[in-house]
This record gives sequence, structure tokens and C-alpha cells, in this order.
Amino acid sequence: MTIVATSGVRPPEASRRSYETGWWGIWVVIATEATVFACLLAAYFFVRATSPDWPQGGIKPPDLSRISLFTVVLLASSIPLFWGESAIRRGKVGALRVALLVNFVMGLVFILNQVLEYRELEFRLSTNAYASLFIVITALHGLHVVVGLCMNGVVQLKARLGWFNAERHLTVSVFSLYWHFVDVVWIFVFSSLYLSAHLT
Repeated sequence: MTIVATSGVRPPEASRRSYETGWWGIWVVIATEATVFACLLAAYFFVRATSPDWPQGGIKPPDLSRISLFTVVLLASSIPLFWGESAIRRGKVGALRVALLVNFVMGLVFILNQVLEYRELEFRLSTNAYASLFIVITALHGLHVVVGLCMNGVVQLKARLGWFNAERHLTVSVFSLYWHFVDVVWIFVFSSLYLSAHLT
């Protein structure tokens, strides 16, 4: 007669399968989203290469002073996650909660600046190809940051409820991977849409 375990503890084999599913799942998402951004940035540079002036229609290149500051804020928001992941591997849930909160605040500050930036834009989505690409690409990235903030909220809730310990913290690792991806994408977006617009 076969005895079926009914306890809530998963066997090691199930834990490894869960880890692989979550880990590879987020990498599939990252690969898909990276392709989308690569196509949009390729379209941006194609339109730029075929335009006699850039930005089109006499639009001024985006100001770099404020966005550079908030770029530093966004990129630096990965630092608390590195610290938080290191802490939870040692079973320090309190440190993880602090790291997640700091990351959330920094990401939220970046999004609030993007909202202000949109309110100050002198063009609309329908103005020309440059305007359309600028707004679509930055808005898509902003959407990814908002999704990351929502994920952060869920991870914070799980941390508060005691879901994580030194052995069980896959959700933290998956979220951190996603957030680091969002940061890396911004490096390309910032370099392409902001910095390169000032190069003749």
C-alpha cells in the first residue's frame, strides 16, 4: 500500500522544480520584453536616420538636467535589492523588508518625475514620428516600472506575513531579476532618446 504525504512540506524534488519554473519563467518574460524594446529602439534609429533634422519638426532635444538625476535614482534602486537578497539568504527578513521599501520609494519617485515630464512636453503622440516613438517607448518603460512597483508591493506583503526565510525566497529573486531588467532597459532608453538626441 502506498502512503501519500499530506503535510504542507514539499519534497526536495518539488522545490527544485518550483525554482526552475519561476526562474526560467521570468527569463522568458525578460527575453520577450527585451525584444519589444529592441524593436522600438531600432524603429527610433531608423526614423532618425531617414530624417533630415532630429528631433523632427523643430522639437527641442529633451532636457538632460532633471532626467539625469532621476536616472541615477532609478539605477540606484537596484542596490537595495542586492542587499535585500543577500540579507534573506541569511534569514534576515527585517533587512529584506527595509530593502524592498527603499526600492519601492525610489521607483515611485522615478515614476512621479515621468508624470511631471509628460505634463511639460511641448508635443503630443500625434505630432510626428519622433513624438510618437518618444512617448511610446518612455511610457512602455514607465509601465514596466509600475508593474515592478506592484510586484514589490506583493513581495513586501509576503515578507510581512512571514513567507520568506533563508531557504525559501524564490519570489524575492524573481522580482529582483525583473527590476534589474527594467533598470538595464532604461540605460538603453536614456542613452537613445535623451543623450543621443543632443548629438548631431
